[in-house]
Amino acid sequence: MQLILVTGLSGSGKSIALKQLEDCGFYCVDNLPAKFLFSITEYLSSIGRKHVAVALDSRSDITIKEFDECLAKLASQNIDLRVLCLTASTDALVQRYSETRRQHPLSMKGALPETLTEAIEKERELLAPMISRSHLIDTTGLLPNTLKYWIRRFISAKEDSLILTFESFGFKKGLPMASDLVFDIRCLPNPYWNEKLRPYTGLDQPIIDFMKQHPEVNEMVDDIANFIKKWLPRYRAQNRHYLTVSIGCTGGQHRSVYVVEQLGKIFSKDHDGIVLRHRTLDAIKTSH
Repeated sequence: MQLILVTGLSGSGKSIALKQLEDCGFYCVDNLPAKFLFSITEYLSSIGRKHVAVALDSRSDITIKEFDECLAKLASQNIDLRVLCLTASTDALVQRYSETRRQHPLSMKGALPETLTEAIEKERELLAPMISRSHLIDTTGLLPNTLKYWIRRFISAKEDSLILTFESFGFKKGLPMASDLVFDIRCLPNPYWNEKLRPYTGLDQPIIDFMKQHPEVNEMVDDIANFIKKWLPRYRAQNRHYLTVSIGCTGGQHRSVYVVEQLGKIFSKDHDGIVLRHRTLDAIKTSH
């Protein structure tokens, strides 16, 4: 069985994630009380369900101890278990709630009603310990179609003890919150300043040829790859199942895209769980 636990901040896109998983053939359960998690997965497995997704969040009243116990128990059952956590900036969440006019699930849990910002920060604090155990996606500024596309890539990654994600982004649009390691490659030659190359992306041959002709680009790729190779065993030793490496240039269209693609080729030789994401390009691709 492939089991995906979906968690994250309210308003960060969990409903979109579950709908996408359902469209991909998953049996989805939303807001399940934590104590029933093992029972329901055991039952669904017994009736032949091969793909299951369960949403666990602040509404589930799950403690970190219970969460860890659930993960350990499920992992012992020969299940392809993946944890997907969605997050977003507080400003983005406030805007989404103001547009939908819905009430935050934590806003009325205290003795007195809390402001929306206080409820968001309280939930962020409650879910913080789960982040290191999860594949994190920052949905700030992300179109719903881009999120759906990233989820499809996440579930299609081959099973591995650690899913390694490389994500390109543009610094001018902000640093992704879902980053474990960040490399700034704005020091590399920029094809943007060549008007003939400007319309292309790091996936196109003219940009690939441009980047390859500069020795410092290959040196940067090798240095980043060697750093990750050196420290990846330490992350594994800490029982990490997900690691996101973000590569940033100015706009997220040329240099960072090229470097992410090169890193993907290097690590896919010896590593099954590879996910490549291009924050700028994927947003353009899925907006049409």
